[in-house]
Amino acid sequence: MLKAILVDDEESSLSSLKEKILRHCPQVKIIAVCDSGQRAIQAIDSLEPDLVFLDIEMPVMNGFLMLQHLEYKNFELVFTTAYDHYAIKAIRFSALDYLVKPIEIEELKSAIHRAEEKRNITPNHQLELLIENLTHKKNNYQRIAIPTTEGLQFIKIEDIIYLEASVNYTYIFLKDKQKHLVCRTMKDFEEMLPPDNFLRIHNSYIINKNFADKYIRGEGGQVVLSNGTTLDVAKRKKAEFLKAIGY
Repeated sequence: MLKAILVDDEESSLSSLKEKILRHCPQVKIIAVCDSGQRAIQAIDSLEPDLVFLDIEMPVMNGFLMLQHLEYKNFELVFTTAYDHYAIKAIRFSALDYLVKPIEIEELKSAIHRAEEKRNITPNHQLELLIENLTHKKNNYQRIAIPTTEGLQFIKIEDIIYLEASVNYTYIFLKDKQKHLVCRTMKDFEEMLPPDNFLRIHNSYIINKNFADKYIRGEGGQVVLSNGTTLDVAKRKKAEFLKAIGY
């Protein structure tokens, strides 16, 4: 049984979410319902829930600011939002869940199932990572949580040399010679990683241009990376790649 707290300034959203959980998610026990960030801080710190559903956009104190004032942080977190804006990137960098309003029942069930699985197998360091990322400027995130086949791995963005597609998975190659198979697509990473440093040069590859050591001319050409790896540059990406590296 997961003890849950619901946080949303809109009464209709709170009532709707509460009803859906009561009717369709018997493994969740709602222990508090809060209509502001200030009330939520008191409830979370005193009741120590397993799971928190948190609205992002609230007056006076939004969801992100509320998180930074918490003392108790050992819970799974699911954001609820009616908006699709830059803050979603910080959430995704931390491998946290979010649901877009109006919340669909099946998506709610899936989010709760994922929370149960994470609660049982891993300590929750994602909230600390989210707060860390939120304290930096937009698109200037320092670390990323990646869902691997073994759980979550926390890595520095600056350590990524390149990424390689593998159907619906992605291999990430790091400068310390580690390689991780990640349960995310290349499109996910293309949207997430800072474009100032990361460039998709091929359907199969995204590189960190800071590790590009050499370019070999050709129809599309090839780039040699600092770890000795040579990757093809797609013909249609050639001009964009050369411009990005200042060639």
